[in-house]
Amino acid sequence: MGGGRGAIVALLSISVVHPAADPIRSLLPLRRFRTATASVRMASHAAPCSSSTASSVIDFLTLCTRLKTTKRAGWVIRGVHDAESVADHMYRMSVMALISADLPGVDRDRCIKMAVVHDIAEAIVGDITPSDGVPKSEKSRREREALDHMCSLLGDGARAKEIHELWMEYEENTSLEAKLVKDFDKIEMILQALEYETDQGKDLEEFFQSTSGKFQTDLGKSWASEIVSRRRKK
Repeated sequence: MGGGRGAIVALLSISVVHPAADPIRSLLPLRRFRTATASVRMASHAAPCSSSTASSVIDFLTLCTRLKTTKRAGWVIRGVHDAESVADHMYRMSVMALISADLPGVDRDRCIKMAVVHDIAEAIVGDITPSDGVPKSEKSRREREALDHMCSLLGDGARAKEIHELWMEYEENTSLEAKLVKDFDKIEMILQALEYETDQGKDLEEFFQSTSGKFQTDLGKSWASEIVSRRRKK
């Protein structure tokens, strides 16, 4: 897996700085990204494996480090101090799934797993927001390509396939679990917005407006209503 580790170094060198800090990013061609991910593909073909080895697992986890260090861009743009990371966001969503009540037809364990992986492609592409001006179809394409290469580090094993299936299910919003986790994504965001408003005196009304009326489940609507109610009282 020496080639795989080299490819990871290349991937980690890709800038994911938000365009507010680096105006070049919105114009940055995907050449470096494609070159790096092509290296992963070649490494995968050169050293195929049917299941995860210790080396491939550590390669994958090393790439996932970017989830811990990449700040959620929406907060950075709005001047939030010490903004949460992508991993912070995913973690609290996972806790939401863990503590949620059992719902008819919903696999809670699957929701937890889906929350853990739903933004995993951002380890490579960064947190792309609407303000970046990237079309939704292009954002999805970049993230799917990144996901494919991340999963390739784990070979063709069951865990890689599970991660891929969970991510696609969430992306396509094709199940009750995906709809619930989509709601958790919005709930975590407005709860974080409320906390930043309270702690830092920010006005983050736009985050509440952007999610209003878009919750798909009764649980999501209930939790969102509680957050909005608390915001009105503060």
